[in-house]
Amino acid sequence: MNQHHSDIHTLAAAYALDALDPGERDDFAAHVPRCEDCRRDVADFEATAARLAGAAAQDPPAALKQRTMAAIDGVRQLPPQVPPQLPATGSPRRLTRALRRKAVPLALAASLAAAVSFAGLAAWQYQQSQDARNQAQQAEQQLDTVSSVLAAPDARAVHGRASNGAVTTVVSSDRQNRAVFTATGLPAPEPGKTYQLWLDQDGTMRPAGFIHSDGTVPLDGDPADATAVGLTLEPVAGSAEPTTTPLLLLALPT
Repeated sequence: MNQHHSDIHTLAAAYALDALDPGERDDFAAHVPRCEDCRRDVADFEATAARLAGAAAQDPPAALKQRTMAAIDGVRQLPPQVPPQLPATGSPRRLTRALRRKAVPLALAASLAAAVSFAGLAAWQYQQSQDARNQAQQAEQQLDTVSSVLAAPDARAVHGRASNGAVTTVVSSDRQNRAVFTATGLPAPEPGKTYQLWLDQDGTMRPAGFIHSDGTVPLDGDPADATAVGLTLEPVAGSAEPTTTPLLLLALPT
């Protein structure tokens, strides 16, 4: 076919998406080596299509298609950029038909972009919801552990004061084989630091969890053969062994 020189530049998107008929594709393929603008447009469209295809590989939520189709009507198609130095001659009706025909793959690309945006938002919302559920489950498990230790018939408590002024209590239960730690008046740690708990077992300090502020937390590990509970100030990620002088070393009842 005889593709008019002024509208052949509008075929870059359709060419990148492999949406041209054979005659148009041959004409454009012959034109591309001579036109820097079209080469750049084709490269941009191909890169965008590849990114969209990769992002669309994730299964979207069931309601995504309905929302996307509803949003397409509000997406305004931008006109193609035609180099100003090239004269625009020929039939306006033929140019209009060509633009309408080439608008189909461009609308498809816009739809894919909208779908990817919705999918990314849905994935983020799903992850946020999952994180919230996990945190709620962990809090519920901690509450159950604390409640069972405090209510145990053989629960024993020992009290102490840390060197930073915090009042502390450890309650342990041999039957539950668990212990919990309570702190009141615990000063806020400096930035990048947190309070780490320890079980002294045969002279070796074993990590036993963290306490970030006033409250009660279960101690990690087996308190059965521990002789004391320690409290130190450590980096927020924790340490394998104490790196600072203990703020508290509270002997457990035998």
